[in-house]
Amino acid sequence: MRRVLIALVWSASLWGIGPIAEAQRPADGLAPLAFRVQLDTTKGAIVIEAHRDWAPLGADRFYALVTSGSFDDTRFFRVVKGQWAQFGINGDPAVAKRWRDRPIADDPPAGHSVVRGAVAFAFAVPNGRTSQVYISLRDNSYQDAQGFVPFGRVVSGLDVADALNSEYGENSGGGIRAGRQEPMFDGGNAYLDREYPRLDHIIRARVLP
Repeated sequence: MRRVLIALVWSASLWGIGPIAEAQRPADGLAPLAFRVQLDTTKGAIVIEAHRDWAPLGADRFYALVTSGSFDDTRFFRVVKGQWAQFGINGDPAVAKRWRDRPIADDPPAGHSVVRGAVAFAFAVPNGRTSQVYISLRDNSYQDAQGFVPFGRVVSGLDVADALNSEYGENSGGGIRAGRQEPMFDGGNAYLDREYPRLDHIIRARVLP
C-alpha cells in the first residue's frame, strides 16, 4: 500500500497536479503544449502557432480567449504599418471588463525575442496582461528588455497582417500605456464602428485540429 501511495505522489508531481503546482496553475486552465489558431479576418486568414514552453501563462490565456470565443467579431484597433497590429478587446463591454479584471502574472523570458511575426500580450504594468495581443510586424526585439515575452509566432498569413488597415494608427485606441482606451471599453464595437468604420476585424478565431 505504501508503494502505491509513493507512486501516486510521484506521478502527481511529474504531471504537475500536486498541491504546489495546483496553487501555481492559472485560472484559465492548461493549454496544449503547442497549438495553432486561425484568425479569420476581413483581410484573410492568419495562423498563429503558440507554445507553452515559450510563455506558459500567456499561452494558457490565449487558448482560453480563443476557445471562449472572446476574439470573435473583434477589431484590430491599433495597427501601425510596419510595427504592430493589436487586438483583443471584446466588442461587448461587459465581456471586455471581465477579462480586464483577470490579469495574469508575467512569464519569464525563455529565449524568444519580439521579432517580426512574433505574437505577445500587451500590458501596461508588471503582472498586468489580460486580453490584448499584438502581432509584431517588424523586429521589435528592443521590447524584450521591457518584459514582453512572445508566446507564439505567425506561421501563415503574415502578409495578411501587413495588409490590415492602418489608416487610423494610434488614434483608434492606441496602446494600453497611452491611457486612451476607455472609450473602447465603455462603448465596445458600437463605438469603434461609429468612429473608425474601416477597421479590419477578426470574424472568428479557432483552434486548428
